[in-house]
Amino acid sequence: MTLTSLAISGYFVGQYATGSLDALAEQEVGLAGGYADRPFFVQIAFYVHIVSAGVALAVGPFQFARTIRRRYRAVHRWIGRTYAVSIAFASVSGLVMAAFSTAAFVGFFGFGTLAVLWGWTTWRGYRAARERDFASHQAWMIRSFALTFAAPTLRLWLGVLILFQLAIGVGGPDPEVDQLMGDAYAAVPFLCWLPNIVVAEIMIRRRDLPGLRFSPSPAPRGTARADAVPVEV
Repeated sequence: MTLTSLAISGYFVGQYATGSLDALAEQEVGLAGGYADRPFFVQIAFYVHIVSAGVALAVGPFQFARTIRRRYRAVHRWIGRTYAVSIAFASVSGLVMAAFSTAAFVGFFGFGTLAVLWGWTTWRGYRAARERDFASHQAWMIRSFALTFAAPTLRLWLGVLILFQLAIGVGGPDPEVDQLMGDAYAAVPFLCWLPNIVVAEIMIRRRDLPGLRFSPSPAPRGTARADAVPVEV
């Protein structure tokens, strides 16, 4: 997962550093064609998202490195701060981009929901750490990185969906690549992150970490508080 994150983050940022959006759009590089003719503030949001999401994806896996967490706590804290600040920029800019997604309403709701949940889970993880509730902190950061990892899974699902279309004969013997890509991309605004968050919840439960809750965390076992009744789902 770490190697995949580093590879995708490097590719993710690097492919847009070779020219302007207009030039990259002519070369059909990534999402450049979908944002080259957007308003200037949307193009700014696009570049902010590319850089900040790339940083979050690159540093994110190292938050979970046991050696760093146990022996180099200051390093762990700075990695976490870098990750949280990166997602603060990436989630806001991602929400702006979602409103102009080439996947229309599916893109707006799919990527928009991803952006909101991304920022929210990261904030909950940061707040739990500040409150020294480290079990909840770990659970929320697992959820957060599951959403960060939507960048690699989006590309994985694109490949799977294109191959599936080819296998069932969509487009006949000589299918249009753009059509196959467009049909696949229409499904990924939700598909790139929903399975991730399900896997994250399974991991959280297997590690006996706090489940998803919308009320304050309960007191440690054996010291139940009368004024806190957690609601779990």
